[in-house]
Amino acid sequence: MHQTLDRAGIAALIPHSGSMCLLARLKSWDAQRIVCVATNHRDADHPLRTASGLMSPCAIEYAAQAMALHGALIGQDAGTAASPGFLASARGVQLHVLRLDDLPPAGVDELQVEAVRQSGDARQILYSFTVSHDGKPLAEGRAAVVLNTPLPA
Repeated sequence: MHQTLDRAGIAALIPHSGSMCLLARLKSWDAQRIVCVATNHRDADHPLRTASGLMSPCAIEYAAQAMALHGALIGQDAGTAASPGFLASARGVQLHVLRLDDLPPAGVDELQVEAVRQSGDARQILYSFTVSHDGKPLAEGRAAVVLNTPLPA
């Protein structure tokens, strides 16, 4: 199940649109794991940026979008629609930097967003996630996603 998508392809599959679609590219995925790339962490008009910059807890939103994309791809592969859901909790989160927008320059200036399905059923899924830059982890933890919840109208 190796498929790549650009930002437009990702936005068509997740409930985040416009500038809130934070992922630039799908690198790889299978039934247990997804790896995406984001390149907007230095954007002055980033939708999650505050007066203090793009703070590291925003890495959780990058990971949540990768998880949403993972669910959509699994559903698409099975010929079914993805179950609506929401991020219910993030636990064991370790933040290794204060901000995402002032990282040291790197050869490839992108964030790598990886989520790995740890367990789950029709009602909830537990993922572990890592957001890294230039091979160094910026944020990592676990996230619980609750499924089959109605999307807001």
